[in-house]
Amino acid sequence: MNVGEHQEVTNIFEEAAQEYDDWFVRHEFAYRSELAAIKAFIPKEGLGLEIGVGTGRFASALGTKWGVEPARAMAELARKRGVMVQEAYGEKLPFKNESFDFILMVTVLCFFQDPYAALHEATRVLKPQGLLIIGMIDPDSPLGKAYEANREKSKFYRRARFQPVGRVLKWLENLGYLHLRTSQTIFQDPAAITALELVQSGHGQGVFVVIAGEKPMQTP
Repeated sequence: MNVGEHQEVTNIFEEAAQEYDDWFVRHEFAYRSELAAIKAFIPKEGLGLEIGVGTGRFASALGTKWGVEPARAMAELARKRGVMVQEAYGEKLPFKNESFDFILMVTVLCFFQDPYAALHEATRVLKPQGLLIIGMIDPDSPLGKAYEANREKSKFYRRARFQPVGRVLKWLENLGYLHLRTSQTIFQDPAAITALELVQSGHGQGVFVVIAGEKPMQTP
């Protein structure tokens, strides 16, 4: 994603922040299913940061106190939910080294100008033995393939670059992460979900995948 596309993505979320936030109301069970998949990895204690916090739907529900978000309108909604938000991009975080016990990214990896640089930067501000938790669209899942095929029709996803789970796992391995685990949920169209979806280990079937890994005491 080039600089112009990156700015376009920010502008889209700036102009349609409330529309984006309303999706979680209309698709309550999909949202709650994603929350359940992420919550299984969230530490019971420690200071957390969500990169690409959006409107704060996940951070506020998961007890993540800090957020980073470049779209001001999104950041304002997150602040109203009690999240302390810095307006910045994930590739250049305004925090000191080793500041957080866990870091969360939810459906944001596909919007970074340089996803690997963003993961490297997250690793910088994460404490040794801290957890990096990534929630993402799996483009190789059945529903993920449909998302990719219709991406150009979506206001929010048309500039997204969905990353294969295997590639993200490889990036994390290169950064030295240990104890990598994956889980998945959302096996049908979110609009058709009328109860919580199952959360299963692995990836490849559910469109929403969570990857969690532990930062080593010393990074490569």
